[in-house]
Amino acid sequence: MAIKLENIGIAVRDIEAAIAFFTDLGLSVVGRDEVSGEWASTAVGLDGNHAKIAMLRTPDGQGRLELFEYLHPDAIETTPTLPNEIGMHRVAFSVDDLDAALEIAARHGCRPLRGVANYENIYKLTYVRGPSGIIVMLTQDLTKS
Repeated sequence: MAIKLENIGIAVRDIEAAIAFFTDLGLSVVGRDEVSGEWASTAVGLDGNHAKIAMLRTPDGQGRLELFEYLHPDAIETTPTLPNEIGMHRVAFSVDDLDAALEIAARHGCRPLRGVANYENIYKLTYVRGPSGIIVMLTQDLTKS
């Protein structure tokens, strides 16, 4: 059986803010829609499912994020995920310039959880709290600099 990762889906409280954050980091919007109806309720397992969705793609064309903002049923606010909690953890991106990526994140009010780490002079990396509390890992390969 062949298997391929299609995308990572993330529920957000404000789809426009999330799109702005991820497109500023370099992803591009490849599609937007509003979904509802029996098929959407069946697929997702929520009666009356109605959501705004956007599909974003990384510049290399290999990675995709599907963002969705629930219109019905109402979205449920949760405490932001901590790095050591079981379940969906984070989304990670390699960047050419971590400092530039952090400047972009800061324009969206997103800062590192603690700081920027250096792993054996191979990688510089950090976790930032992105829109809707999403943990976003940003890493720069120092061997390519």
